[in-house]
Amino acid sequence: MVSPSSLTLDDFDLAILALLQRDNTLSQRDIAQAVHLSAPAVQRRISRLRASGVIRAETAVLDASRLGRPLTLLVEVHLHDEHPLRTAGLQQRIQDEIAVQQCYAITGQADYLLVITAATMADYEAITNRLFGGDDNVRRFHTSVALNCLKLGLQVPLPGGPVQV
Repeated sequence: MVSPSSLTLDDFDLAILALLQRDNTLSQRDIAQAVHLSAPAVQRRISRLRASGVIRAETAVLDASRLGRPLTLLVEVHLHDEHPLRTAGLQQRIQDEIAVQQCYAITGQADYLLVITAATMADYEAITNRLFGGDDNVRRFHTSVALNCLKLGLQVPLPGGPVQV
């Protein structure tokens, strides 16, 4: 893997990343046309961006509500002790739970913030029982139910502002 600190991104790399963030199903030929490079050059650059970890994953963004999971819940988790030996089990359960879409270790009053999708409140209760039930290090958790999604995405602002392609 290429060290991210040793990786230099030029305008071509940034243009490729801008295109892939908008639509990762674009063919390398279409990307090459848009950025004025050959398809093999684009393929080499994308391979380098993957190997360096700049491109972490390539995935489809699904509409959970259309798949029978209309609830999005934001869960603040408060622990008694943040020591790695005390949190390892919870962290593994969070990693293993497919309904947890995102999890952040945070500062402030809570220790973790989770984004969870669920079909029903009973489904959500079962998820929280799997995650937190029997864990005496979980002091409490607080749930907020999302009423509406105003923005959904994982796009990262690229250096130098918007890239025109």
